Amino acid sequence: MKNREVKIETLNYGSLRQLSRAVVIGILTGLVVSIFRLCIQHVLAWVMRCFQYFHHQPVMLIPWVAGSVIIALALGIMSQRHPDIKGSGIPQVEGQLTGQFDEPWWPVLWRKFIGGIIGIGSGLFLGREGPSIQLGATIGQGWSEFRHKKGIERRVGIASGAAAGLSAAFNAPIASTMFVIEEVYHNFSPLVWLSVFVSALSSNMVSVQFFSLKPDLGISYQQPLPLNQYWHLLILGILLGLLGRLYQYVILRLPQWSRRVKWVKPACYPVIPFLLLVPVAWFFPLTLGGGNQLIVTIDQLPVSVKLFAGLFLLRFIFSMISYGSELPGGIFLPILTLGALIGGLYAAAAANLGLMPVRYMDNMIIYAMAGYFACISKAPFTAILLITEMVGSLAFLMPLAIVAVIAYLVVDSLGGAPVYMAMFRNFMHQQPVKPFVGFTKVTVAVFAGSRLDGVAVKDYPWPTGCLVTSIYRGDEHITPNGSTILRAGDTLVVELTGKNQLTKERQINSAAHDAADGQER
Repeated sequence: MKNREVKIETLNYGSLRQLSRAVVIGILTGLVVSIFRLCIQHVLAWVMRCFQYFHHQPVMLIPWVAGSVIIALALGIMSQRHPDIKGSGIPQVEGQLTGQFDEPWWPVLWRKFIGGIIGIGSGLFLGREGPSIQLGATIGQGWSEFRHKKGIERRVGIASGAAAGLSAAFNAPIASTMFVIEEVYHNFSPLVWLSVFVSALSSNMVSVQFFSLKPDLGISYQQPLPLNQYWHLLILGILLGLLGRLYQYVILRLPQWSRRVKWVKPACYPVIPFLLLVPVAWFFPLTLGGGNQLIVTIDQLPVSVKLFAGLFLLRFIFSMISYGSELPGGIFLPILTLGALIGGLYAAAAANLGLMPVRYMDNMIIYAMAGYFACISKAPFTAILLITEMVGSLAFLMPLAIVAVIAYLVVDSLGGAPVYMAMFRNFMHQQPVKPFVGFTKVTVAVFAGSRLDGVAVKDYPWPTGCLVTSIYRGDEHITPNGSTILRAGDTLVVELTGKNQLTKERQINSAAHDAADGQER
């Protein structure tokens, strides 16, 4: 009897159950992250009202400073005792998805929730999006463990929750899906992206009940940029790339520089930004927090090179100090804010020199946000989709993409790595590698020209303890046998058993991604 490939429909009970799980994770994450956003907004508004009052009663700054020191120390102690909640949380999530790191979901969930509200809501220059991603990932993990799911189903649950968290944070489900797939999970398998996308949509449906359908960064612009002004996009992209590489260099070396100051214990790090926050809130209250308020009102500021340059320096320096405190908080929104200020700075300088009409300043702000995030994260597709969704218009898609690609190429030529991947590597250097135990499943996408492309299953030397159980090829689900030919675009489901499972997964990924070096098939 000849060997044959057995094909079945993909829309079966398992798929429906998988999508149902994605919907549940999305709804739960949308609810938690929406409450998280609301709490941050209310706390930040309260802080700003307090400083308005302090202008009339300056003596009240004394108890405020004393209380700030106490809160900062409490947060610092909590973050150092529970390092899983430090920073944005995206490196932790990436570690879970690669199987190199794990964390208990409930302690991380409530500590990240409370720490993020206090740290971001206090006015520190930290973003809500990173914590939202980790909050969503913990919810996906918790639901998977509640349903006794392990291996690949648990990972897909974590990835779905991460996308749902970012979607609720920014009301941008498409960009959230792309970010998790492009930057966090690095897996374009249909097994993954459909669940991730459904969770992001479900989460967004919940968040719009809290924050309406209004774009998160509703920047208005007067008219599209004419073609005779496109040469500005080249200069703006180069400027963004240079400043983006500077941002990468500083943010990735903050932990090393902080540890060199031996007389300040890590638990005391938050005291520094909390004290510096007082003069910032006193003189520049519009700049507090991640930067939403500054971005949506930046076009109402005077067209002044000195003003935009000063705001950029303030946001850049204090963002680094805030993130260096190791409190729960992200860099996603602060990066967009810096990009907006660079765009405003460029437009103001060009207008003063008579090179560009000032009415195009809003356009430059929008383009620069995408370009700055694209070059720092090295995720241009995510950047383009994100700004398009957050601003709520497709009218500037072409110039926005041009700026993003140019800025990306500049950072790439300077040797810059994706910032979140670099953070993940730094994070893993500080963590013991968690080996796989028992039995698990992984998904691997076969790239064109790789060593697995065009090879029969029986002809590749698979590591001991590996079994290819399923192949997803477009709309087909194939149960493979030894004669099944692997093709570019296939997604393999591989069972791993025995020891050194992480090493085995890396070997399979390498075979699926790396070129065959002219090997005949």
